[in-house]
Amino acid sequence: MEVEVLQYFAMKLACETDCADVYQAMLTGQQDFVLFDVRSNEAFAKSHAQGAVNMPSADISERTMAKYDKVTPIVVYCWGPGCNGATKAASKLAKMGYQVKEMIGGIHYWEDFERYPVNRRVSQPQS
Repeated sequence: MEVEVLQYFAMKLACETDCADVYQAMLTGQQDFVLFDVRSNEAFAKSHAQGAVNMPSADISERTMAKYDKVTPIVVYCWGPGCNGATKAASKLAKMGYQVKEMIGGIHYWEDFERYPVNRRVSQPQS
């Protein structure tokens, strides 16, 4: 039983990361991954983690991924714990041969709990 538990946690850590680890890597210049926000273009425009690339889950294909090499890891996130968009995107990318991890907590934890930097769309003043 102990071996199975250890294997479970090893696999979990191989497939997941969290906001703190992602931010720390970015902050210290040790970012060896591309960060994908897999939410819609509209959601990305409203708010996204600084440094994230918008790659909506539905748009992931051999064509859209052609400029990304399969050696560089990809970290994906979506809205948060109540959303499985990042899991679906990670699965799709893994099937295509990419090294991928899911950032647990998504933008919700990144922005609302950790308060890490985000880019926001600036509203135009009403005339």
